Amino acid sequence: MTRHIERQIDQLKQRILHVGTMVEEAISKAITALINHDVPLAQRVMANDEEIDRMEVEVEEECLKILALYQPVAADLRFVVSVLKINNDLERMGDLAKNIAKRVSQLANGEYPELPPEIRTMAMQAQEMVKECLDAVVNGDPLLARRVREQDDVVDNARQLIRRRILQDIKLHPENVESLLRINSVSKHIERLADMATNVAEDVIYMVEGDIVRHRMTD
Repeated sequence: MTRHIERQIDQLKQRILHVGTMVEEAISKAITALINHDVPLAQRVMANDEEIDRMEVEVEEECLKILALYQPVAADLRFVVSVLKINNDLERMGDLAKNIAKRVSQLANGEYPELPPEIRTMAMQAQEMVKECLDAVVNGDPLLARRVREQDDVVDNARQLIRRRILQDIKLHPENVESLLRINSVSKHIERLADMATNVAEDVIYMVEGDIVRHRMTD
């Protein structure tokens, strides 16, 4: 029985890493499409979201099968429960990448506006958080996971700065309100990506240490 569950958990780990790789690629392409005004790339991100959704369902089914057949305990149980939560967060990240890509297509329907300079920095920070939270999953690294948590405030602060800038621009250029609101929406999606990366990091800490750190100030 022990060898069977070890094999199942190893397969589950490979599946969740595959989902993570797909999501990380979707985010990277969506951000690239945003910065480069690349509508065809944005459309590919939207089209590929169905594959992420399909993989998310498969991972969830695998988790439930392991719980039902093997009734894991201790570290194995924490791993399966954590993968269930991480899997859901990754699927939501995929949706956020799709939403960013959708805004790229909408922005391109008119004169593509100049993006606030902070949005590039914010996007790069969120992408780094996603990468590091996935590395923490791969390596079972709670120290890296804690570092991801500490970075969330940086993205939140950038989001507030962009929001204030956009509100000012709306007052100065009301004729551009539609495009400006879409850029504001993009910044909100990027902020949510960072939030999801933080969730994954917290799940890694629970998975490795059994410590629930959600809703707790960073260490």
